[in-house]
Amino acid sequence: MSDQFIADDNHLDDPVDDKIIQCLDMNVPKSFFMFAGAGSGKTRSLVHVLKTLLLNENRERHNNIDLDYQRYFRLRRQQIAVITYTNAARDEIKRRLQDNPLVSVSTIHSFVWILIQNHQSDIKKWLRYKLQEDIDDLKYKQSRGRAGKAARQRDRSIDSKQNRLNQLDSINRFTYSPDHNNTDKDALNHTEVIQICADFIKKNPLMQKILIAKFPILLVDESQDTNKHLMMALLYVQEHSVGPFCLGLIGDSMQQIYQDGVFNLNNKLLGDWERPTKKMNHRSQKRIVDLINSIRADDDGLEQKPRSDHPGEGIVRLFILPNNTQNKKAAEKKIAIEMASLSEDSSWSEDETGYKALTLEHHMAASRMGFLGMFEPLYQVKHLRTELIDGSLTELEFFTHQVLPLVTASNNKDEFAVMSVLRKHSPLLGKDNFTNQNGKEQKIQLIKAQYAVMHLMALFQEDTPPSFFKVLCCVASMALFPIPEKLKPFAVNNSEKQEISESSDSIDGKGLSRQEIELDGWDKLLKEPFCQIENYLDYVSGQGEFETHQGVKGLEFPRVMAIIDDLEERGFMFDYEKLFGVKELSETDKKNELEGKDTSVNRTRRLFYVICSRAEKSLAVVCYTESPSAVKNLVTEKGWFDPKEIVMM
Repeated sequence: MSDQFIADDNHLDDPVDDKIIQCLDMNVPKSFFMFAGAGSGKTRSLVHVLKTLLLNENRERHNNIDLDYQRYFRLRRQQIAVITYTNAARDEIKRRLQDNPLVSVSTIHSFVWILIQNHQSDIKKWLRYKLQEDIDDLKYKQSRGRAGKAARQRDRSIDSKQNRLNQLDSINRFTYSPDHNNTDKDALNHTEVIQICADFIKKNPLMQKILIAKFPILLVDESQDTNKHLMMALLYVQEHSVGPFCLGLIGDSMQQIYQDGVFNLNNKLLGDWERPTKKMNHRSQKRIVDLINSIRADDDGLEQKPRSDHPGEGIVRLFILPNNTQNKKAAEKKIAIEMASLSEDSSWSEDETGYKALTLEHHMAASRMGFLGMFEPLYQVKHLRTELIDGSLTELEFFTHQVLPLVTASNNKDEFAVMSVLRKHSPLLGKDNFTNQNGKEQKIQLIKAQYAVMHLMALFQEDTPPSFFKVLCCVASMALFPIPEKLKPFAVNNSEKQEISESSDSIDGKGLSRQEIELDGWDKLLKEPFCQIENYLDYVSGQGEFETHQGVKGLEFPRVMAIIDDLEERGFMFDYEKLFGVKELSETDKKNELEGKDTSVNRTRRLFYVICSRAEKSLAVVCYTESPSAVKNLVTEKGWFDPKEIVMM
């Protein structure tokens, strides 16, 4: 490396890219975990390395490359696989690599489908076993349980799973879409493809050989949040691989924000791994970098350096308010105006689009945006949380991607949009019932479709807004759209509707199976007004006033307002009052800490770090608390904020 790079602090991390290139030498490949904090340029490094190897860029800096990678992979019909966390990240990497055919860039769901889609008979065997196992478990519960709501739900779930089991022999080929709803009888859902692929990789030596032969280099971005079952399967392959194979993990344990990732991934890596660490923060100005360094000090202590060529120092402020503040919206608007004055940046005060408001917990956004009723029941179902938060839950996609667009188009009297939704999703105008029919039969189907839409829209003319349950039953009775498997137990005939919709007996959750807890969650959601779905969709797609955690992965904003409010968060995974010293640690917290397990304080600190680290120039932390003085004492004692940066309101 030339002297100019050594002398320039902004190029402090260049040796990390050099180390990764060495790891990707197919003569002696070596797996690595690139540890990189917020704003460190993880994607930039990934693209730089691949451009160097495949597009021959920057070769003058890497004299030790003696392999023609283009020729190497073409001759063997192999690719480098890159797994990203979002579609946006996937598209950006592909664009920067000029859509190079030797690099397969995909999201995790696309990647696993690439691996398993040609193993149709194995998929059928897996599903047959899994469905029968679920049915046996439900029947066992049914034999030991009492009559009531739980029993009725189990009966309907058993019937639904038995019907799917009976249909397996008639399915010639399973289908799956990573980006769309999967409701047809031959479709797999998002959770299933992950489970199937993880099982196949871990238990099938042939699948392991296929993976290595197709992708001798596998790079996983945001590895700390990659599904734990798939990640452990990949680590198993890496440990037992025969032949050239490099597993490259890119991530940061401090930015783990989902529960289905591997906790302390760095400690699960067995054998001889390279562990390059990036130390620069190219995103944020100095004061913000100092803040996130101090937040991180109680975790792994990694310290970053800001770029020396940033135009300013940056500004942070902590606004502390009592948690019984009456008009929080007005208080936050006042804070934005004050930030405009403090930072001499008028964009803070222009309107809500001038800054990005980030909540530290999804319940807070759900409450403020008006979809808490539908959000809360499913959030209590632990294994659904990640897909609920990132908007990929198949059953909710049924409402967001099919029912809602149809209702919206009908309300707007947009007949073209109505027909577009029906042609794309409704079996009434699908190939079997419409495309392959003659003109007379097509006319009949069009009339049926028009009648079905009219029947659905009549629900929205009633005095009381329709519930999800009413909408679901209407769609099912009119065969307007295919009903997702998990919702079929609730899409009942008319004689059962009254009993289910008015059922008031509750389930306490004790001793229930995973399936029963999930059924109860859906039952509670279906009683909520359907109108909440629009606000939920705005939230998960990043169109709302508040941004999702998944949505801000890798993103940055000039101005950020981070809002902390335990009263509104209502969850049990995070606790900001504990983080800020207002509440004592519970006995469970202390026990988990002693045993090296994750705790609510650790999870909360990580979320706080992620959101504060999105800010480029200015950051306002708004904290609603039971004890303003206790918060002030703790943050000054820890050195997070200087007393002059704290505003008591």
